[in-house]
Amino acid sequence: MKIGLFLALFSDLPLEEALDAAAAAECAAVEIASRAESRHCRPAELLADAAARSRFTDAIAARGLEISALSCHGNPIHPRSEIAEAADRDFRDTVALAAELDVDTVVTFSGCPGESEHSLHASWITCSWPTEFPEVLEWQWEERVLPYWAEASAFARDHGVRVAIEPHPGFVVYNTASMLRLRSAAGEVVGVNFDPSHLFWQGMDPLACVPALAGGIFHVHAKDTAFDEGNLARNGVLEPLPSDRPAERSWSFRSVGEGHPMPFWRDFAHALQAAGYDGALSIEHEDPLLSRDDGLGVAVATLREALGA
Repeated sequence: MKIGLFLALFSDLPLEEALDAAAAAECAAVEIASRAESRHCRPAELLADAAARSRFTDAIAARGLEISALSCHGNPIHPRSEIAEAADRDFRDTVALAAELDVDTVVTFSGCPGESEHSLHASWITCSWPTEFPEVLEWQWEERVLPYWAEASAFARDHGVRVAIEPHPGFVVYNTASMLRLRSAAGEVVGVNFDPSHLFWQGMDPLACVPALAGGIFHVHAKDTAFDEGNLARNGVLEPLPSDRPAERSWSFRSVGEGHPMPFWRDFAHALQAAGYDGALSIEHEDPLLSRDDGLGVAVATLREALGA
């Protein structure tokens, strides 16, 4: 495995400067956000311009880096058609671009529909009562989720690209069971972008989830989570407060090593290897308590020790 960086951390910088920062941090791979409004990778524009694609790949290779994945996080099954259609365009353009660049993996979300044909906003169902909740959840899967991903996975398969779904609260795929349900229906071209930070705060053990997803782990985010025990005891894990108020929250995303010590990350790396994963650990920095440079430095140092590098 190698240490990578989700380049969104430097989205305020031009591509070349962001790549310089990744190389300076001694990362070996980059995951690049690929959306119509991305500063680093606008897939429709790159698809239309072979010279621009060459400049793009040359800039990465010149710094000794490789692309671990292209990412187009969005909601392609949003109940508002303009949002869903934009996310779907980003996805299809990103898959087509990945094929052109010989990048085998695209990272995205499963998405989440509304509760009916008349919704304006996504509706995330996570409990079995009131009694209409299971009915809504089944409608979502049967009428929106499975039809979309049957067609979208076929599109990716036709381009020789794998789709790494990031289980994330707020979307229909958020844990192991929902990931396996989608993979079972959409086929083996659909797998997981494994991000332990989203699992920690839901009460899941990433070391138990990895073997359950063996063979379907296509990409990995390296991000940690820490808990405020007092706030957690009083309010539990369902946390609507914004991330820039960490002192009031029950949990916050942290840089790798700031929530769980290095031995966990060593065990995590071993579990991934045992499950057949040998790709990048793509650092995603969303730590409200550390600057991006300090957070990136802590994450790289922790992962280097965990990997014995």
